[in-house]
Amino acid sequence: MNSRNIPSDKINLRLILVSGKTKEFLFSPSDSAGDIAHHVFENWPEDWAEEAVAKAEILRLIYQGRFLHSNVTLGALGLPFGKTTVMHLVPRENLPEPNSQGILPTGEYMHVQPDDA
Repeated sequence: MNSRNIPSDKINLRLILVSGKTKEFLFSPSDSAGDIAHHVFENWPEDWAEEAVAKAEILRLIYQGRFLHSNVTLGALGLPFGKTTVMHLVPRENLPEPNSQGILPTGEYMHVQPDDA
């Protein structure tokens, strides 16, 4: 999708599977990683048939090398509106367990909501 065709209030996600296949989807900044997984599952591209999964809950997004928790919104990531952002989409039952500092064993950061949020 050409950036001139992306609405200025939307974020275009180019999702890449492990196989290397890609597809683009439009989302709002208020959409969460969980919302995106459900949308993609419900609108699974025909040319991704070999990579189909049994349920949306095992689809995980990876952005800049880090797994996104299902409640993280695109707006919270500060993604630019009207532009394309690339993320990986992978099937994975569970996310790695964080340590007490909110850092996952792989060095990834876990999104932590402040108590007053």
